[in-house]
Amino acid sequence: MSALSDPTRRRWLAWAALATVFLLVNLHRLSTAVLSDRLTDAFGTTAAQLGTLHASFFLIYAVVQIPTGVIADRFGPRYVGSVGGLVLSLGAVGFAISGSYLAAFASRALIGLGSGVIFVSILRFCANWYRADEFATMTGLTGSVAGLGAILATTPLAVAVDALGWRATLAGLAAVGFVAAGAVFVVARQSPAAAGLEPIAGVPEQPSVTLAETAGHLRTLARDPDQWLLSVVFFAGNGAILTLIGLWGVPYLAIVYGLDVTTASSFTLLGSIGLLVGPPAIGWISDRLERRVLPMTAGVGLLTIAFSVIPVFGRPPLAIIAVSYLACGVLFGAAMLSLSTVKDRYPPAASGVATATVNTAGFVGATVLPTLMGLVLDAYRTGETVGGTVAYTRYGYRLAFGILAGTVAVAFCCSCWLLVRDRDASSSPSAREGSGAR
Repeated sequence: MSALSDPTRRRWLAWAALATVFLLVNLHRLSTAVLSDRLTDAFGTTAAQLGTLHASFFLIYAVVQIPTGVIADRFGPRYVGSVGGLVLSLGAVGFAISGSYLAAFASRALIGLGSGVIFVSILRFCANWYRADEFATMTGLTGSVAGLGAILATTPLAVAVDALGWRATLAGLAAVGFVAAGAVFVVARQSPAAAGLEPIAGVPEQPSVTLAETAGHLRTLARDPDQWLLSVVFFAGNGAILTLIGLWGVPYLAIVYGLDVTTASSFTLLGSIGLLVGPPAIGWISDRLERRVLPMTAGVGLLTIAFSVIPVFGRPPLAIIAVSYLACGVLFGAAMLSLSTVKDRYPPAASGVATATVNTAGFVGATVLPTLMGLVLDAYRTGETVGGTVAYTRYGYRLAFGILAGTVAVAFCCSCWLLVRDRDASSSPSAREGSGAR
């Protein structure tokens, strides 16, 4: 039996094609840290402008999440995923040839538009092709692809940019994206039945969803306190890790420690390695324990400590920075459990729109936090440059990174609140009537 006609093999081929596009998504969205000095030189940006350029990806990414959930529930990953891969690659071409800040901003927003549909498409695909007790593991495995993309966006990207130039490197990534989008169109389908295959044991066939049903799910989500608590957790976790690894983690090391960009990127590489191993490991633990909120709360509490290192100490030994960056990447897996949690609490037909709602909050965080950090840093600008990177004071960096630590601390409080709500619901089942599947 060929891989395309065997449903258990076919799902891995399709997941791999979608994951390749998602790999590029993460490489693009985290590339700004390595490219920061070149973008500052090419477009003459301030810290706030650089933060906004970085955030333009996440702004449009956040906006399209809920519409993507609706579309993914109705049309499936084949069309949504392949079109997304095509659009993000067109955006990469535009960014590579941009001659002005405005053109670069628009092109990066286009990359965000195409990228914004990929993760929810993968989650919807996993809901249709994998058992419920495999979902957190697959979510974590998908998160590890984000980690791999983050790894490639650090030292490997810095080496490629040094060798080829940043414009040629981005054009090469666009070419890979066009190929991956084609692969998604060829192998991905809505479900085994849609691919003309036998059903997979333990995986229920997902019903089609009407717009009226989707509107009902959205109304329920809007009234659900659990959804808002989970959204805050993902707002903080996703926004903070993408801001650290994707933008300000490298300039901080270059200015405060005097490291060159390639050396500084090796520290964010550690964070990316954490992203590679943490989400699948924590997702696997959650599936084995059959618990979501408890491991999420414990992990987000530790994540708060990891993000507090820079604002508390300012200039700790580089070994401590290395451990902190690595821990932030690993413990992000706990924040990702918010997606599995909201998926578990809603019926299968609502899995796309439910996860998209929480995912939206994560990328609102990735839009807001780097811009806020940039505004704070601009208030402490020294007027000097170091290795092409605009210099800010150490105190400015402590305040800026304090934004990340404080936001994650709020997320920890929300996860504790959710833990208490679950405990109360266990003792009084009627207290949570109508709040969705648990």
